[in-house]
Amino acid sequence: MANITKKVSWSSRADESGPPGEGTPLLNGSEPRLSRQDSLRGRPKEIPHNEKLLSLKFESLDYDNIENQLFLEEERRMSYMGFRCLEISRWVVCGLIGFLTGLIACFIDIAVEQLAGIKYQVVKQNIENFTEVGGLSISLILWAVLNAGIVMIGSIIVAFFEPIAAGSGIPQIKCYLNGVKVPRVVRLKTLLVKVCGVISSVVGGLAVGKEGPMIHSGAVVAAGVSQGRSTSLKRDFKIFEYFRRDTEKRDFVSAGAAAGVSAAFGAPVGGVLFSLEEGASFWNQMLTWRIFFASMISTFTLNFFLSIYYNNPGELSNPGLINFGRFETDTVAYNLYEIPLFIVMGAIGGLLGALFNVLNYWLTIFRIRYVHRPCLQVMEAMLVAAVTAAVSFTMIYFSNDCQPLGPDHTEEYPLQLFCADGEYNSMATAFFNTPERSVRSLFHNQPGTYNPLTLALFTLTYFFLACWTYGLAVSAGVFIPSLLIGAAWGRLFGILLASTTSTGQIWAKPGKYALIGAAAQLGGIVRMTLSLTVIMVEATGNVTYGLPIMLVLMTAKIVGDYFVEGLYDIHIKLQSVPFLHWEAPATSHWLTAREVMSAPVTCLNRIEKVGTIVDILSNTSTNHNGFPVVLEVHASEEPPKLCGLILRSQLIVLLKHKVFVELARTRLTQRKLQLKDFRDAYPRFPPIQSIHVSQDERECMMDLTEFMNATPYTVPQETSLPRVFKLFRALGLRHLVVVDDSNRVIGLVTRKDLARYHLGKHGLEELQLAQT
Repeated sequence: MANITKKVSWSSRADESGPPGEGTPLLNGSEPRLSRQDSLRGRPKEIPHNEKLLSLKFESLDYDNIENQLFLEEERRMSYMGFRCLEISRWVVCGLIGFLTGLIACFIDIAVEQLAGIKYQVVKQNIENFTEVGGLSISLILWAVLNAGIVMIGSIIVAFFEPIAAGSGIPQIKCYLNGVKVPRVVRLKTLLVKVCGVISSVVGGLAVGKEGPMIHSGAVVAAGVSQGRSTSLKRDFKIFEYFRRDTEKRDFVSAGAAAGVSAAFGAPVGGVLFSLEEGASFWNQMLTWRIFFASMISTFTLNFFLSIYYNNPGELSNPGLINFGRFETDTVAYNLYEIPLFIVMGAIGGLLGALFNVLNYWLTIFRIRYVHRPCLQVMEAMLVAAVTAAVSFTMIYFSNDCQPLGPDHTEEYPLQLFCADGEYNSMATAFFNTPERSVRSLFHNQPGTYNPLTLALFTLTYFFLACWTYGLAVSAGVFIPSLLIGAAWGRLFGILLASTTSTGQIWAKPGKYALIGAAAQLGGIVRMTLSLTVIMVEATGNVTYGLPIMLVLMTAKIVGDYFVEGLYDIHIKLQSVPFLHWEAPATSHWLTAREVMSAPVTCLNRIEKVGTIVDILSNTSTNHNGFPVVLEVHASEEPPKLCGLILRSQLIVLLKHKVFVELARTRLTQRKLQLKDFRDAYPRFPPIQSIHVSQDERECMMDLTEFMNATPYTVPQETSLPRVFKLFRALGLRHLVVVDDSNRVIGLVTRKDLARYHLGKHGLEELQLAQT
């Protein structure tokens, strides 16, 4: 029998279903499940790592449509033209998502370029002035203070006003599309803080990129536009009301994430594949077309407005925030015998990516324990900005890596810091630029531009700076830092290969090794394969390297996964999110629904007393969100049988609208509600404490027949865990009712019941559930 380790037994629990039964068998029946008191006594006083538990603060989204009588009547009344209009509305919404996401990307790009240009000009002039008098320490202080001050602004608005805007946002969007309700993740306030924060982070000189946060920004735009209103601004435009449910919003958020990738890299196909591979847990054919449409509109919008900004209206040559530049045919040409070298570079990228993830993992745990106060988070961000500036300045000064300034050099390679006239500092070109321009210079600079020692020092330094930076209380992405690290050591790899031959001619184009190294490093950190291959091909504008990049990314993923998970998966675990992967744990076939379900379950009668409903919803120890509805119990009859399922949010709307009648009336006639009443309350349903029910109203009855889902998904109690997992995951369920042979409710399976089982070092393990 498979080995299973019970990490910590059940704690006090409040999730979508309810507390587990006491005294019921654990798993295979050979070991009794501990009671709540025993569990509390055995609970450790300090939980060492957040990835050892699942947080109960994360609820599930209702991705399964609630097919009650109201919904079915609305669908039956809708004509063929009505369905066609809805489909057209979906395309309109996707077009708006792409347009607004492109505008946001354009604003971020222009703001970063303008502010960074001003900062670099001030620092450069200061350095040149003080170089003559030997007062370089003043220049260093100015550089550090400028960076720390700019980063402080971005960190304050994140740490104090909207912490969910920290980082790239990709882990949070992955969780949302997986079915987890992450608080405040798609709010308007989150978008504003995200945009301002990422501008501050990039301009402040941190080892970050602005491309990752664009995915989060696109998702927020999609969530807002698709609802036709703003709950934050309390404005309702009375449009797109049909889409006010989790199922529809999920599809639009997938389109927003893809539009963000498309705007970031100018890769619409890569955006679709990213949403499929890394984001959306649910997919269909029509969704593919709509997401591709949103991605194309996003790229076109960014391209169009940037052409106006650069005084070339209509010249659509800036497809994304980062443009790798077009590789010439002689640059990208490669031979068959170079493919093994590319695979070796993929393995190096996997190893370095695993090292990056492990270091960032322990650093994040340290932050969770000791740097959890907003003021400390702001101070850490300022410290990292100051250290980054100091390290950059020091390495530029002592590298003395001066190269002749050729006629083909443009403003992207202008930095003559600490060099004679007619020369420029290649170390300054790498450090004293936005990361996007640094990547482009590593791809396209002529052979001999960079000294090998310069590249080695830059790779080592930037690696640790990027690792330290990811996870700060700032809006920042890891895509561009990863590409820059990989491009640096990839170019170094090419230079070293050239030095091993007498002529060096076959290795004369180090740009292609910089490209392969960039792909290997990014793949080793985030573990993307298909989507990243297409993104790299689209961003370079040349399909020649499609096969090598694919092989490199596959190798990087295989090697990296041997040691540790991808960076996004690590941070999802550290946030204690009940994330469901594609498949159940491989050794879990011997578990059944009866052994993993939550029991006993709080059920409601089909015609229930209002006071009973209010008491159940108000009971803080049973903060359930789904209630099986059973036929009324009579003393002479058998135990109640399942006849439906109703959600907490539905019950609150019914109570708010007083949908009940007096007990004395023989015929129940309730106020007629429509789906619009439920959609108007979505997504921020009022708490039960805000609903006033008088003592007389408590004696009334409520008929749930019209509002409950009369056909909830059920499974027999002997169903295996992988089968339960597949049904739950594929259909995006929130509650799965477990019944016996007579269709009597014996338990509920929720997201947390499935997510708590995972493969650990000692076999199948069961995680703890906690309130935090």
